[in-house]
Amino acid sequence: MSLLSDLINLNLSDSTDKIIAEYIWYGIEQEYTLLQKDVKWPIGWPIGGYPGPQGPYYCAAGADKAFGRDIVDSHYKACLYAGINISGINGEVMPGQWEFQVGPSVGISAGDELWVARYILERITEIAGVVLSFDPKPIQGDWNGAGAHTNYSTESMRSDGGYEVIKKAIEKLGLRHKEHIAAYGEGNERRLTGRHETADINTFLWGVANRGASIRVGRDTEKAGKGYFEDRRPASNMDPYIVTSMIAETTILWKP
Repeated sequence: MSLLSDLINLNLSDSTDKIIAEYIWYGIEQEYTLLQKDVKWPIGWPIGGYPGPQGPYYCAAGADKAFGRDIVDSHYKACLYAGINISGINGEVMPGQWEFQVGPSVGISAGDELWVARYILERITEIAGVVLSFDPKPIQGDWNGAGAHTNYSTESMRSDGGYEVIKKAIEKLGLRHKEHIAAYGEGNERRLTGRHETADINTFLWGVANRGASIRVGRDTEKAGKGYFEDRRPASNMDPYIVTSMIAETTILWKP
């Protein structure tokens, strides 16, 4: 075996050890939109028209605000039965749009669980005669898009002094913003406009409890001095294996 091969194998082994040592947790918030089959228009919306403006639909209850809950509940129960680590569901800001959360999941299992959960949802919507859309901006105009916010935490971030580790990780993500955006889903430029709880696609910024940031840190994390952060840039149609691996590679292995 050549010296080059030895060095490559050594580097790969060292990188793997660093990743394993951090015992990474991911939590992925998968947003999606339910569409009427024949007209490809959100369920609950009048055909050719629009519902009332956004505001009363987020986490709402009631036949005039929550459209498709039977599908959402069926999906949640099916995921539990299948052993998926699904941790929640909620109605989203745009009517006809919903979200489920997978995690906390360790390492690559986050991608496994999200893909299977997506497949189960596809089968349930098929039975219901409803079209499932992972388009990041299914309706143009003053309506929220659909993302896949990815929550991330390493062993170092969860330990004392973790807040400084989090800030250094966020700084590295900012330096590779363009590379991440390029891999975070198709059509994301229609969603990341700086409006509707997003940061502009060409701007990187982070903040505490800031829904308009690229990276959001929770108030509990700031107060505790350790915890996790949320990457709000991934689109709803992102590949979870690519996104989770890129975040780990940038924050743990990459050297500016």
